[in-house]
Amino acid sequence: MHLPRRKSPLGPPSDVTLAVGKQVGSYARKGSNFSIYALVLAIFLLALIIYREELRAMAESSLSTYQPQEDAPAAFPGGSISRFPPETPEIPATNVTGLEKCDLARGEWVFDDVDFPMYREEQCQYLSQQMSCSRNGRPESMYQKWRWQPAGCSLPKFDARMMLEWLKGKRMVFIGDSMNRNQWESFVCLMQTVVPPEARDRRVDGSRIIFTIKEHGASIEFYWAPFLVESNSDDPNIHNIAERIINPDAIEKHAVHWKGADVLVFNTYIWWMNTFETRVLRPGAQNWMEHEMIVRYQAYDRVLRTLTNWLDLNVDPTKTSVFFMSMSPTHSKSSDWGNRAGIKCAGERLPITDMTGVSVDTDMNIFALAKKALGSPALRVPVTFVDITAMSERRKDAHTSVFTVRQGAPLTPEQQAKPAEFADCIHWCLPGLPDTWNQLLFVHLLSGRRSRY
Repeated sequence: MHLPRRKSPLGPPSDVTLAVGKQVGSYARKGSNFSIYALVLAIFLLALIIYREELRAMAESSLSTYQPQEDAPAAFPGGSISRFPPETPEIPATNVTGLEKCDLARGEWVFDDVDFPMYREEQCQYLSQQMSCSRNGRPESMYQKWRWQPAGCSLPKFDARMMLEWLKGKRMVFIGDSMNRNQWESFVCLMQTVVPPEARDRRVDGSRIIFTIKEHGASIEFYWAPFLVESNSDDPNIHNIAERIINPDAIEKHAVHWKGADVLVFNTYIWWMNTFETRVLRPGAQNWMEHEMIVRYQAYDRVLRTLTNWLDLNVDPTKTSVFFMSMSPTHSKSSDWGNRAGIKCAGERLPITDMTGVSVDTDMNIFALAKKALGSPALRVPVTFVDITAMSERRKDAHTSVFTVRQGAPLTPEQQAKPAEFADCIHWCLPGLPDTWNQLLFVHLLSGRRSRY
């Protein structure tokens, strides 16, 4: 006997009142006109339902004997992969009503231990150990159970099965630094919940990590390009270079791998924050030694212009959706949010509820520069600027902190005891915050919501 799931009447231990809620999505069904073909249509739909149920039963039977790999899920929720109609699905209108006028970037975090997390850490076969906080010893999982509630509307939950339909025959590429890899891992984990092990694959090809959904001819890729343009840090494995140098006007070396994609998701930020000035190649330089220092804002602006010029020359806006993720913040000073006894983000278990007077050192000049440059109406190819910054600034609790890896190995107990030296307050645990970033992408992609700022 299975009892219905219920929300816990108790919120997490805190000094604030946390709302516990469950978003229930409703899907509107389109009406149809009565005609002489109504009987034929009814018979067809009945046959389709029977066919899909037979597929579901066959898949569940075959999966019951599947022996999972280490750290892979024993089974995947939901049964079979469905055969989909040829048209591109969209989020039903009732789920996006009011979103066009709603600022999805402004709101609050609501504790929700029923709908979140949307997948389990041990369920995601390809989740890197760097982001596997529970596996690395984090003793609590509260960071996984927060739902973003925008002011004035509700954010539709990520529907992996609907996303799978949309991705059929498509190629989606995340491009940028390790924050975008963090988001790519989240996206893959979300999609794995509806793709059985034998129907998926992952391979590494130079700067690309490619997750393939075989039966649907779909791929979700990550491409390492921390500055988007060419740099002396382009090696995806050996890039811990003290003097990072960029060629702000050269992008084709990377961009040749992006051509033909149906979705491009860009980011670049954290590697710009080491110094106020950036090393750039001089015009006509023959090697990386021939460089000069310019203010990082000037260099960043040149990179954005190089990117948008490439998009205008190489992308068909009727076939390709382009997104730019805003700045992912760090939480390296606990005094920023009033915890003067804390050490960086270590030990934090709750989001910031009141941002009044709080500053976590996000460079809002970079934010404004990107938002303005990518929102220019002069661009032939529109770029949707996805604002994840404000919601992420509240999540001091969501970083990997000391529950991560260093040089490929989990931190030792001795290292975990030294958060001032070893806590990573840049990257994010999974399941966790990047799942919400992908909820925003889901809304933009499947509702056709586009934004020019």
